[in-house]
Amino acid sequence: MEKRETRMEVEQVLHMNGGSGKASYANNSLLQQKVISLTKPMREEAIASMFLRILPTRLAIADLGCSSGPNTFLVVSEVIKLVEKLCQELKHESPEYQVFMNDLPGNDFNNIFKSISCFKEKLSNEIEGGMGPCYLTGVPGSFYERIFPIRSLHFVHSSYSLQWLSQVPEGIENNKRNIYMAKTSPINILKAYYAQFQRDFSLFLKCRAEEVIEKGNMVLTFLGRRNEDPSSKECCYIWELLAQALNDMVSEGMIKEEEMETFNIPQYTPSASEVKSEVIKEGSFSINRVEISEVHWNAYNMNSNYFDSKCAFLKSLSDGGYNVTNTMRAVAEPLLVSHFGEAFIDDIFYRYRKNITEAMSKEKTEFVNVSISLTRRA
Repeated sequence: MEKRETRMEVEQVLHMNGGSGKASYANNSLLQQKVISLTKPMREEAIASMFLRILPTRLAIADLGCSSGPNTFLVVSEVIKLVEKLCQELKHESPEYQVFMNDLPGNDFNNIFKSISCFKEKLSNEIEGGMGPCYLTGVPGSFYERIFPIRSLHFVHSSYSLQWLSQVPEGIENNKRNIYMAKTSPINILKAYYAQFQRDFSLFLKCRAEEVIEKGNMVLTFLGRRNEDPSSKECCYIWELLAQALNDMVSEGMIKEEEMETFNIPQYTPSASEVKSEVIKEGSFSINRVEISEVHWNAYNMNSNYFDSKCAFLKSLSDGGYNVTNTMRAVAEPLLVSHFGEAFIDDIFYRYRKNITEAMSKEKTEFVNVSISLTRRA
C-alpha cells in the first residue's frame, strides 16, 4: 500500500538539523543569511512605512519559520534598530517590542531560548540611546493555521519557509524514480504539486489576514523560480541529484525500491506570477513590490569575510560540493532519516556530494528567490 506523508507526519519530521554539530543548520545556514541580506531594502521600506503610518506604542513582530541558529534574530534585530532610529528622528518614545518566533514543533526552540539574554544584551549595546522593552516568545505550530490572536501583529516576516508544503500532494504514485517534480514527471505530478501550493498559500494568507492589523505589513521570501515551467532545472535540479543517489542505492540493493517510490519532498518552488496570483485571489493584502534574486548554490562562494583566513577561504572554494551538500543535509536529513532510517544516511550524502560537485563543475548553479511585500487592506 502506498505510504504518503500526511500533514501531521510532515509537521513532525520537517525541521532543520538542530544542535551545533557539523551537519547542523546552525553551522550550515550561510545561504539563508545571504538571502535575508538581499531582501533587507524591501523589509526596511515596509517597516518604515508601517511604523510611520501607525506609530504604535506596542510593536508586534512575527518571524515565521525562524529555525535555530545565527540567523534566528537577524531580522528582529534589524527591525528594532530601524524603529529606534525612526523614533530618535521623530523624537518619539520607543515602543514596546513583542516578538514571536514561530516554527514547527521539531525546531530547536531550546537553543533559541538559551540565546535570548545574549541577543537582548548585544542589541541594547548596539543601539545608541537604548531601546524599548523587548519580550520574546516561542510559538511552535504550523503557519498553515491560526497561531496568533486576531488583529495582533504589525509586521510578519518569513524567509525560505513558505516553499515547504503542509503535506506531500495526493495522487503522485506514478512519479517513478523521482522524489520531487522533474523533467520525467508526468503532467499530473506537476498539477498536484501546484494545487497543494495553492491550497497551502491561500490558507496561509487567510490566517494572516485575521492576525495582521489593518495597514500592517508582511515580507515573504520563497525559494522559487524565474521559469514558468515547474519542472525546470533552476528549481528541481538540486533534488534530482539526490534522487540519482537514492536510485543508485536501490540498484545496488541498499535501499528497497518501494521505499524509494514512496519518498517525496513536500516542497513547491513558485514563480513570481504564481505567488501574486494567490495574493490577488485571496484579496486581503495589497502588493507593494515583488523582486526576484539569485544566490549561488555554494553560499561561501566569493565571501571571504566569512572566513578566519585566506587559506580557509581558498580551501572552501576548492570543494564547493562539500558546502552545498552540508547546506542540503541540514535541511533534508530529518526527512530522509524519518523515511529510510539512519543506517545509510552518510552513504546517501557521500553520493549526493559527488553528484553536486560534478554538476557544479559543468554548469551554472543558482537558487532563485521570489520576495513579495504586502500590506493588509483596510
